Amino acid sequence: MADASNPAPRGVPRTLALELARVTERAAIAAARLRGKGDEKAADQAAVDAMRDELNALPIRGTVVIGEGERDQAPMLFIGEQLGRGDGPEVDIAVDPLEGTTLCAKDMPGAIAVMAMAERGSLLAAPDVYMQKIAIGPGYPAGLADLDASPTENIAAVARAKGVEPNQITALILDRPRHAALVAEVRAAGAAVRLISDGDIAGIIFTASPEETGIDLYLGTGAAPEGVLAAAAMRCIGGQMQGRLILDTPERRRRAAEMGIEDLDRKYDLTDLVSGDVIVAATGVTDGALLRGVRFKPDRIQTETLVYRSEAGTVRRILGEHRRGLS
Repeated sequence: MADASNPAPRGVPRTLALELARVTERAAIAAARLRGKGDEKAADQAAVDAMRDELNALPIRGTVVIGEGERDQAPMLFIGEQLGRGDGPEVDIAVDPLEGTTLCAKDMPGAIAVMAMAERGSLLAAPDVYMQKIAIGPGYPAGLADLDASPTENIAAVARAKGVEPNQITALILDRPRHAALVAEVRAAGAAVRLISDGDIAGIIFTASPEETGIDLYLGTGAAPEGVLAAAAMRCIGGQMQGRLILDTPERRRRAAEMGIEDLDRKYDLTDLVSGDVIVAATGVTDGALLRGVRFKPDRIQTETLVYRSEAGTVRRILGEHRRGLS
């Protein structure tokens, strides 16, 4: 037990970074076995089960604050679920065992298994509602991108900061009917639009390296839990992000209130979404721009994983070869 002369350490032990990679690797492998089979629920369930088993083997006292399952009708890693062996640090856990269930079921690019682990009380406990989001990468003045500004104003601000014209800016947006007006305004402002069918966690991460991805900013609405996971990665990378929950029905407002959200119109900055030390791991399920998908070989399985750590500001790319215990 900690005392005043020997206080308990804060943050997430760096030794857990590799353990988190193992967790997302196992979830990705489980889901990848069902690539192209057309069964979203089965792929999600396989990823959920594998992720839960691995998390329960870790020396942590973990609580799920961002879970999955209700929306996809799969067995949950539910909010409030306790995970781990119970003999280590207290941590918050955010999970998306299979981001892009449709992408996996159709064997389309960009499906990933992703999770974040943070010191207790660090992650916004977001209900499963939509969130308005904006994100840009590192190196810009604080507050450059703002949800309260119009898309045209945000594009102009990013262009000025980069020293280019708006016609050299590219915004990434989820391809949804609700974004038709947004897409039209971005194009009218002179910027290009790259549309993605799913996977806005990876989409937001793309803004961190525009020289490689060609993406300067992310705009639009997507799921709030994925917004918190994306914010965890951005906190490690050093980018900027804002989010606002869309609580447009009595049921959604009730759920938000039950989760302790008092200001229903609040604009959350990055440090509101993720306030403390955090580690994020993501493993490719299908091939995509962010990560290569799982490869099944006769004698081994190959994976590619990114591990982000906020305390050190590191990003590690891990190429794994698994030869036993994954059949």
